[in-house]
Amino acid sequence: MDHKFKKKFGQNFIKDNTLIKKIVSYAAIDKDSLVIEIGPGAGALTEELCLSSKYVLAYEIDLDLKDKLEELKKDNNNLEIIFDDFLKRDVIKDIKKYDYKHLYVISNLPYYITTPIINKIITDKIDVEKLVIMVQKEVASRFLAKSNSRDYSSLTVFLNYHFDIKKLFDVSRNVFVPKPNVDSSVVELKRKKDKINVKDIDFFYKLVRDSFRFKRKNIKNNLNGYNLDKIKEILEKYNLDLTVRAEDLDLDIFIEICNNLCN
Repeated sequence: MDHKFKKKFGQNFIKDNTLIKKIVSYAAIDKDSLVIEIGPGAGALTEELCLSSKYVLAYEIDLDLKDKLEELKKDNNNLEIIFDDFLKRDVIKDIKKYDYKHLYVISNLPYYITTPIINKIITDKIDVEKLVIMVQKEVASRFLAKSNSRDYSSLTVFLNYHFDIKKLFDVSRNVFVPKPNVDSSVVELKRKKDKINVKDIDFFYKLVRDSFRFKRKNIKNNLNGYNLDKIKEILEKYNLDLTVRAEDLDLDIFIEICNNLCN
């Protein structure tokens, strides 16, 4: 297409229609659903989503794509496009007018804001049942990492608290225009129905972030402003001590430490 691609918006458009159909097939969209798409670009995935869902709400920041997407809208009366920055929107207010049973996010996400987008969905308490998103392959590895591995991070802990995560398939960089420098993966994040209770979610987020603050430092150093006696008490239950690093602690241990410190 005749479009001046903008690096600042992380634009890499899918040119393979087979891949688009594969993403939508794996997403298993219910007909009574509202699908949010972030960064529709030229609308190739958007068009396919419109065929499968009750409504599609797309957020596009690049006004140069307005004419192209407005043309698509003429042929799909279940499509709404908001030309604005998703990160600045009151999404709960945006979706209030829709009548639907299931809310999904299905997107080829702009890679440079993948984490802020997911954080917004979590912190704004947008009741998304499932996300099917394309991300950088290395980011997918962080989502799926297990404790005691190099890719395990605070993001891994946060996401695994909220979602059951699985990789659906990998995607070659060759199916995009312009071609990015990395390969991608399509991952599914399905909201957990039975989460372990966290007494104070904001405190939990802070505790986990602080635990990973300095990657090579241990819990004793990273959490020296917390009640280390209480933390030690929990760690000893798992045959660990304060010299352990955050990357060695499972989600359940972080939750137990959090709840114990909240007592």
